[in-house]
Amino acid sequence: MKRKAYQAVFTATLVVVMVAFLSTIFFANANPSYAAASKKKPTAVARTSAVEYTETQIKQLQGALKITKDQEVLWINLTQVMRENAKDMDALSKDRSENTKTMNSVERMKFHRDITKAHLDQLEKLIPPFEAFYSSMSDQQRNITDIIFQTGAYGGKSKKK
Repeated sequence: MKRKAYQAVFTATLVVVMVAFLSTIFFANANPSYAAASKKKPTAVARTSAVEYTETQIKQLQGALKITKDQEVLWINLTQVMRENAKDMDALSKDRSENTKTMNSVERMKFHRDITKAHLDQLEKLIPPFEAFYSSMSDQQRNITDIIFQTGAYGGKSKKK
């Protein structure tokens, strides 16, 4: 009888100590005030425009793929669509940055929906010229392109298959 009572008390004490310990850890770092959390100053992040980012990607891809004269027309068609998409995305980003302080939750959701639709539309425009360019590639260029799309690594950073 004493043994059962001891086991029950010991188990209950252990549970209480563990709950107290975990609560202390959890609540020590918790900030219960949403208002206080929003008063924190945002860290400065250097934002690159979609146009700048796209230009960098174009230069890196061009260097990594060593585009031939026969592929130049296809490459120009592809980069033109990439640049148009980047301009459109910058316009959407500018619109958001101008209206972000006055948007409510529903408006933010609708804006994100619009961004998602814009991404889909841009992919629809990008795939045909990319397909044509990809079809013109040598096996080595395709391997490089596949690695770049898989890993995001350009030039010397990519692994050889």
